[in-house]
Amino acid sequence: MAPDKKDGQRPSPSTEAATVRSWLRGWSMLLSLTMLCGCNLAPTYRKPSYATQTIAFKEIGPWTPVKPEAVVAGAGAWWSVMGDALLNRLEARIERGSPRLAVAVARYDQARAMVRRARAEFFPEIDASSSVQRERTLFTRGGTLYDYHEYASGGTISWEPDLWGRIRNLVAAAKAQAQATDADLVAMRLSLEAELGDDYFQLRGLDARIDVLRRTARAYQAALNLTTTRFAGGAANELDVGRARTQLGSVQSELQQVSADRAITEHAIAVLIGEDPSTFSVTPGENLDPVPVIPVTAPSALLRRRPDVAAAERRMAEANARIGVARAAFFPNITLGAFGGSETAAGALMSAGTGAWALGPALATLAIFDGGRRFADLAATHAVYAEAAAQYRQTSLDAFRQVEDELALLNHLAEASARQDEAVIAASRTNRLATIQYREGAVDYLQVVVAQTAELQTREDLIVIEIRRLIAGIDLVRAMGGAWQASG
Repeated sequence: MAPDKKDGQRPSPSTEAATVRSWLRGWSMLLSLTMLCGCNLAPTYRKPSYATQTIAFKEIGPWTPVKPEAVVAGAGAWWSVMGDALLNRLEARIERGSPRLAVAVARYDQARAMVRRARAEFFPEIDASSSVQRERTLFTRGGTLYDYHEYASGGTISWEPDLWGRIRNLVAAAKAQAQATDADLVAMRLSLEAELGDDYFQLRGLDARIDVLRRTARAYQAALNLTTTRFAGGAANELDVGRARTQLGSVQSELQQVSADRAITEHAIAVLIGEDPSTFSVTPGENLDPVPVIPVTAPSALLRRRPDVAAAERRMAEANARIGVARAAFFPNITLGAFGGSETAAGALMSAGTGAWALGPALATLAIFDGGRRFADLAATHAVYAEAAAQYRQTSLDAFRQVEDELALLNHLAEASARQDEAVIAASRTNRLATIQYREGAVDYLQVVVAQTAELQTREDLIVIEIRRLIAGIDLVRAMGGAWQASG
């Protein structure tokens, strides 16, 4: 045993060398752990890109310019391009009233909490414990009774170095999942806004049909009165009166059916904005909004803006990080831990007790044979990544298809609207001529019935086309991610 060192006495060379070797071993271990902590077993992730600047939309037409002169500013109020003040007010109520949007927000908050939980694995865990125990022992021989208390307290600290990147990849996966959930939230908001736009223009289309049917019913009532007068004077027969009554009854029945459809659509709007349908109403309108010119962006910008595409890409990143987590399971984990505490017997709670401590690494158990579980887990993570990649590809293709669909609808329906407007003018003129000729006795009432039916049908068809055009405009904005920027 080395002699005690006196004050001012220098340590012996052997003691000094042992101290140096001890420090070197400590720093070597720390350096090795630091270098191992830089290890990451996840594959290198690269964002996929299936769109190039050379791709052009096939269905571009005069109603959908690529370089708009007027650009709506911001992604939040894309519906303002429709130019309807009431729609603007209704859309603003979705953010604070929609229960479906609140569900998406809650899911995003959950994902953010999971990121914080995953990051907590980087830090040591410190625990404290204490116990109080009372024991009583009775010896039958002699009747001796022993009664005493035992007090124990202590604490532990443990830390797992991220040697193989398991924790880092768990954090990366959680972050990617939170980002995907954020994109899901944006997609849900956009979907609700577009759904509200669809229902709103359906409602306005039903208002227009109700207006046409009411005016038609008044015209049919006037025709019935004329026919009844002519029948009373002997200029018409009972068959003409029956045809006039049939026309009027049919249009009155259709008016009630369309009114029921309007009520149902109004209820749907109320639920979208979080209102009770029994207390919500939209003032009827007679005219449809004009179809706006919707600008179209380049395909590469489309894939950057679409929230569902962004969510699919983030899920690819999450799946890639989980491959690293599965690979890390093949390697042992080292946990650095320390324990300290004291124990006091008898009745002396505050007296100094027996101390105990422990310090050192604990090597976690490494499975030598697990029946192929870890290999199966690794294969599953690769399959999940392949699924996410395929889903991203499918989502991208769906994005292009949806834009092409709405472009085709807008351009072809614009031409159909022009032709249908000509048909309405012709049918209205034919109806007026048939009514005049019937009043003069040149034709029978069957010609009037045919002309009236044709005019009503062409007017309703024109309204249907205009509604489809408005909804196609809404759906095109949704397909492009909700907003756009001028490309030139």
